[in-house]
Amino acid sequence: MRPIIKVESLSKEYKIGSRADQFLTLRDTLSNLWRVPFRRAASDGEAVDSQRIWALRDVSFEVMPGEIVGIVGRNGAGKSTLLKILSRITQPTSGQIDIYGRVGSLLEVGTGFNPELTGRENVYLNGAILGMRRREIDRKFDEIVEFSEVDKFIDTPVKHYSSGMYMRLAFGVAAHLEPEILIVDEVLAVGDFSFQKKCIGKISSVAREGRTVLFVSHNIVALRSLCHRAIWLSEGKVERIGGVDEVVNGYLQQDNRTRHEKIWFEPGGGPGGGPGGGPGGEPDLADSRSSSCEVSMRSVRLEPQTALPGDRLTVQVPISIVFEYVNRIPDNLLQVSFVLYNVEGICIFNGRSVPKRFPVGHIRQTCLIPGGLLNDDSYTVRVVIVRDTNVGIFDEYGVLSFDVHDVEREGGWFGKWIGVIRPEFEWEDQVFEADGQTSV
Repeated sequence: MRPIIKVESLSKEYKIGSRADQFLTLRDTLSNLWRVPFRRAASDGEAVDSQRIWALRDVSFEVMPGEIVGIVGRNGAGKSTLLKILSRITQPTSGQIDIYGRVGSLLEVGTGFNPELTGRENVYLNGAILGMRRREIDRKFDEIVEFSEVDKFIDTPVKHYSSGMYMRLAFGVAAHLEPEILIVDEVLAVGDFSFQKKCIGKISSVAREGRTVLFVSHNIVALRSLCHRAIWLSEGKVERIGGVDEVVNGYLQQDNRTRHEKIWFEPGGGPGGGPGGGPGGEPDLADSRSSSCEVSMRSVRLEPQTALPGDRLTVQVPISIVFEYVNRIPDNLLQVSFVLYNVEGICIFNGRSVPKRFPVGHIRQTCLIPGGLLNDDSYTVRVVIVRDTNVGIFDEYGVLSFDVHDVEREGGWFGKWIGVIRPEFEWEDQVFEADGQTSV
């Protein structure tokens, strides 16, 4: 049987600060010609090389028809770049890709949608892009609308949709217009639980129909339940390809490194105290992923409350998580939350602050996780900042990682405490004696 996707020696290089994969205007061309002599005078070979990064390097693999293949890796490993190349959104620097079939992609909210068009018009536009005839789209239209739950707004321009409505319609289009290959990125993580469950069910049904799925997710449970095989990417290269359990276990073991602090901006002087690198304590925006026009993350750190420095964290130790960021909008209604995942990718809980209006300035917020709650496990923290209770303005997975140990049960007969948490409840004892009296 011929593979439906064949990738050979695929590489993608980005030039830092360049406008890659964009059409140049006459103004851009003339401006670049003016800068060339100065670039040559100011740089040598080492400087030029330092401005280039390889998002992918010599990636090769095959996918057979009807397979569901998971793709795992840390942030920045090249997963999204690979999917964009397979979706023909980005051009590779080198290598060869052979794809035999129509591709439907759901990479990020808004990909492939025209915000000025209505939901109905975007459904037909996307179908046409996939090469479908109008009668094929007509046949699927009602099913897409029912799945997406946007029937009241189907004739409204999608620029007025909430992110949830946008997401539901985008997935409905990608999954129902019968592409031979469905490509789904971590974008499903922004949906609510019922939507995620519906999408996972649809992916399963798509696979049962014999279509092929490439699935990127940090949800290890979903990957294990859905995928036949997995590809592990590390720093743009293929680390391992094989059965999903083999690959995921290897990824989790190597990725299980503790990090009790993430700093986006190093401490550096300026009034107002705290980290900062620019005038007035304002951070230099070197890392665009940590910044928006509204907030800039400075740091997130884990602070055990009773353990001595260097001691192992135990289940009895309360833990504080401290968030520091800069708010730039006066009277900004902000809410910070962190999502805690265990080593298998199961969400343990979502800790959220109370939404509050903040002035412009440096903000520090602290959340205390009480002792006697977390189980013996390895944990990863995802940090989210939301504005106006429903608009996400910062979202990063893997900010912190740490281990919690249950020293009372190490080597014991019972082994690890069953369950994803280990709560310590208060109990009341009563003993009923033969004379009917009770004693505590």
